[in-house]
Amino acid sequence: MQRIGLTGGIAAGKSVAARRFAERGAVVVDADVLARAAVEPGTPGLDAVVEAFGPEVLREDGTLDRPALARVVFSDPDARSRLDAIVHPAVRRLAAEREASAAALDPGAVVVHDIPLLVETGQAGDFHAVVVVHAPAVLRVERLVRLRGMTRADAEARVAAQARDEERLAVADVVLDGTGGDADLRRQVDELWERVAAEQDAERAADTP
Repeated sequence: MQRIGLTGGIAAGKSVAARRFAERGAVVVDADVLARAAVEPGTPGLDAVVEAFGPEVLREDGTLDRPALARVVFSDPDARSRLDAIVHPAVRRLAAEREASAAALDPGAVVVHDIPLLVETGQAGDFHAVVVVHAPAVLRVERLVRLRGMTRADAEARVAAQARDEERLAVADVVLDGTGGDADLRRQVDELWERVAAEQDAERAADTP
């Protein structure tokens, strides 16, 4: 099994890359999806979030009010640390379960862990390769404002809450350029996928008596 860590700053294009990996046959384990699962109604995670931040982070139907929680944690590093301490262990457990299932079905699977906070959570050394989708912070702020309707202040806060570009690039084994369009990024993923497939073929050939 080949384990790849995929990361990138918000609005860099990581989601486009993750979708393309899945289209090429990778098993994509999405940390954001798992983070939502970790705080669904009835989970210990949601109970812990409410205990830490109060009932005002809940909607009337008992689900997590994510915008309300985001307003708290993105303006307060201590609050963000408290949230991370609740969510991250649950996400890692769920990710390990997904990976084990993929390996059981196909020992030669390529498992791509899509982790926005890979650097921040100290996971760079956990994978055979770390792939970073890179676009400069100033461009990502512009995308958040233009494409997601954020205020500039909110966009800058989201970007500032993550690792600096230099920190992500420092742990990258492969850097994908996210400054262009989606088609260009998909092409880069295709090229990387061909290299990964060639490496797997070589390993299998070496293991064959």
